[in-house]
Amino acid sequence: MLGCVPDNAEVKGNLKLPPYEDLIAEVESQRLAFQKEYANADEAARNKIEAKAADYLLGKITHDFFDQWDGTEWDFNGTTRTPRKGKIACGYFITTLLSDAGFKIPRVKWAQQASEYYITRMTSEVKRFSNRTPEAMRDYFLQNPDGLYVAGLDSHVGFVYKSGQQVTFTHASYYDPKVGVQTEELIGDNPFAKSAYRVVGRILTKEMIRKWILGESWEV
Repeated sequence: MLGCVPDNAEVKGNLKLPPYEDLIAEVESQRLAFQKEYANADEAARNKIEAKAADYLLGKITHDFFDQWDGTEWDFNGTTRTPRKGKIACGYFITTLLSDAGFKIPRVKWAQQASEYYITRMTSEVKRFSNRTPEAMRDYFLQNPDGLYVAGLDSHVGFVYKSGQQVTFTHASYYDPKVGVQTEELIGDNPFAKSAYRVVGRILTKEMIRKWILGESWEV
């Protein structure tokens, strides 16, 4: 639940959201604070800072950023930078959110590529699956650590968030374009469940967090 919010906050359902630009500024301020702390730390302390930063980003992305983007309409050519104003394509949803969270990625270039292209550039923790049932995929996530994954599908891409026994799929859905960005159960009437091919990469890994803290850029 959000605390105090400014007068120009947007109401979404019963949730009052602060302006999106305030969220971006808050995360950038925290990134710079981590960066300053990191510069003066030894290896042991840096490991703790990386773990703290990973927990911070996981919470911010899966709550604040997902809440902001929820309900943004889908369009195949959608490139909006503002949640719920304009439309967003599935690839642009992934790269725009990560870019706004402070990752120095080639947002437009990656969004125009097949998802496997940028999944393999963000993380080395990549698994590929062919013709697995949705139930088998859910079991895969349940056997792995809590965290955030990017899942590339036959013709779609989205985030998978695993927390305890809960596994959800957050994506800009072409199944329901007017609703667009939404969070669903992994097993259901959605592109993840219906896809024959899946490439899954666990993000917010140690190396990815280090690059975020230091403000390092990813190659195209």
